[in-house]
Amino acid sequence: MVKSKRLYEQQRLPDKRGYFGKYGGQFVNEILMPVLIELDENFDRYYPTSEFQEEFHRLQRDYGGRPTPLYYAKNFSKFIGSKVYLKREDLLCGGSHKLNNALGQALLAKKMGKSRLITETSAGQHGFATAMAGRVLGLEVEIFMGIKDIARQASNVKRMKLLGAKITPVKTGAGVLKDAVSDTLREWTSCSRTTHYLMGSTVGPHPFPKIVAAFQSVIGKELKNQILEKEGRLPDAIIACGSGGSNAIGAFSSFIDDNRVRLYFIEGGGGSLDADNSAAAFQLGKPGILHGALMQVLQDEYGQIKSSKTRAAGLNYPGRGPQICYLYDTGRMKVGYAFDEEVFEAVKVMCQTEGLIPALETAHAIAYMLNHKEEFYGDEVIVLNYSGRGDKDLEVITRRFYGD
Repeated sequence: MVKSKRLYEQQRLPDKRGYFGKYGGQFVNEILMPVLIELDENFDRYYPTSEFQEEFHRLQRDYGGRPTPLYYAKNFSKFIGSKVYLKREDLLCGGSHKLNNALGQALLAKKMGKSRLITETSAGQHGFATAMAGRVLGLEVEIFMGIKDIARQASNVKRMKLLGAKITPVKTGAGVLKDAVSDTLREWTSCSRTTHYLMGSTVGPHPFPKIVAAFQSVIGKELKNQILEKEGRLPDAIIACGSGGSNAIGAFSSFIDDNRVRLYFIEGGGGSLDADNSAAAFQLGKPGILHGALMQVLQDEYGQIKSSKTRAAGLNYPGRGPQICYLYDTGRMKVGYAFDEEVFEAVKVMCQTEGLIPALETAHAIAYMLNHKEEFYGDEVIVLNYSGRGDKDLEVITRRFYGD
């Protein structure tokens, strides 16, 4: 019992050095170490206070629109053969779960006396959420975005610009998320006195994985109360898409200690696992250092970081966050994947059954359920974390279906 309790504590929180098991840490330029220490100390100082929690809750409720509903997807459930609920993070203002973390970190930055936010984005939802949080809290915003992602996420780029955010194109490397993160970290080394790097997922050096998980934990807290109210019991399984892992960790957070609830993490398979740039890091990667932390990473034979590719820009990060990696290593979480063609089919099914257009990231979790119905039994209650809506992907989706 003592051993199990200790394991659950390690699965939920990093140790003092920022490790979940062997994953995590602070592998950064020495210039950033005082900045990370300052951030960790200020998070521990402000986050637990009633003043911070009340202000954060007010922003989430009155600005963001929380709590988000837990919706019984009756028609989709017939396709799966079990009772499926959708945790509707797509109804959060901005269209995805990303606003939870953006509001929390922006509020923390303001408490710390920072005047500017910088961040990275790929699908654009995190960048949009950061622009929103910056406006409402009176902070300047600059967003680094790969040139390939700028091209395919044009609608979100327009939204960010409309809110006054500066968009800085990243042309280095493959011009995708990992390159945007690298450029943002480099920028932070030169301006940390006035600027906070608002990390978008549970990745990067400690304390970022801890901080992002804390602000996203609202998903799991609400989910637990809502499912108990609707079903009178905990769900049998929770399923979420993921790359770095913020929406998954958020949904899993209140259930990690209870092995009766199965946890599923679905990553992007790309065109196939045989493709050179499949995004399935748990299937094809190995432990390595990426952006200041030890995590599961896609690498070539020489240990160089490989680019990944899926039709969902938000799943194109070649690493998995330290906490997600540890949950997998300890057997607490099952990992799956979905291929691009399956993802488009999942979009079609969700549109036709529930009248909902999912983000392509979210559609990976939907696709996994459609392809693995045998894992979800008839009398089971399943919660799918519906992490975002498909407005941002509409051009890609309609081009795929109609050739427009």
